[in-house]
Amino acid sequence: MNSEILSWLLEGDPSIRWQVQKDLLHFPSTKYETERKKVTREGWGKCLLDLQDSDGRWGGGMYGPKFISTTYTMLTLRLIGLPANNPQAKRACTLFLDEGFYTDGGINLFSYAWKYSETCVTSMILSLLAYFRYPDERIHDIASFVVNQQMPDGGWNCESPKGATHSSFHTTIAALEGLYEYECLFPEKKKRIRQVRARGHEFLLAHHLYKSHRTGKVFDPKMTTMPFPPRWRYDFLRALDYFQACNAKKDERMKDALELLKSKQKPDGCWVMNTGMTGRKFFDMEKAGQPSRWNTLRALRVLQWWDK
Repeated sequence: MNSEILSWLLEGDPSIRWQVQKDLLHFPSTKYETERKKVTREGWGKCLLDLQDSDGRWGGGMYGPKFISTTYTMLTLRLIGLPANNPQAKRACTLFLDEGFYTDGGINLFSYAWKYSETCVTSMILSLLAYFRYPDERIHDIASFVVNQQMPDGGWNCESPKGATHSSFHTTIAALEGLYEYECLFPEKKKRIRQVRARGHEFLLAHHLYKSHRTGKVFDPKMTTMPFPPRWRYDFLRALDYFQACNAKKDERMKDALELLKSKQKPDGCWVMNTGMTGRKFFDMEKAGQPSRWNTLRALRVLQWWDK
């Protein structure tokens, strides 16, 4: 581990520092949790919390406008490691259920237009409810909805109600992240959920994480970039970071993605930020084309996981 890169990372926002301490330096939890608490009081975390509307929403809406709405702000707060007991986040969780829980057991924030829950959104909300440990029994219905939406090829696709027969990278990673958070909160569900996630893993592995399973070529060049936060979009680093987070079984079919990751490292040891999705945003955490603490942190912990 390059000491200069580590020092540079530790000069960053508290949301970077606590994850470096946990994932790269392997400090005891008493140390990194102390740093983590600063996310609510300093830097990006405080900025986002301060932008919450008086009614508990962000951006005036639950899913839109992208990407300043409640859903996407909460997804960012989860990624930066806002402590799970944060009352502002729990208030937003209440809104997700009060306004989104639907008759089919999923989340439908668009009931004015659709008469079914959307799998991507349901998976996102599952990850948030589980991460923020929201104590509501409906979370089990939401998890069951996601499980029941799994397709024969092992993945998920939010377009399946419209006739899609092949899974989507985007929906699959959202479902896997949501189910993993659910499994962490309810370890008694581990046996069943791990079986479901294993099938989802196989879908991604059959595609070498970013390739067509038919031609072996890159499925979508955007999947080979490294934006942060990823919003709803899939990319190869998001997948690798998921696999390291859940300490998945290592597989030879991950190697293409790992080599791609290594190829993007700059001579000074860092990785740069790629342009993300267009849309409204409160602020940029990092500038596209510039050295990125987020990508460097994520890349290093993936490589450390693979090599250990």
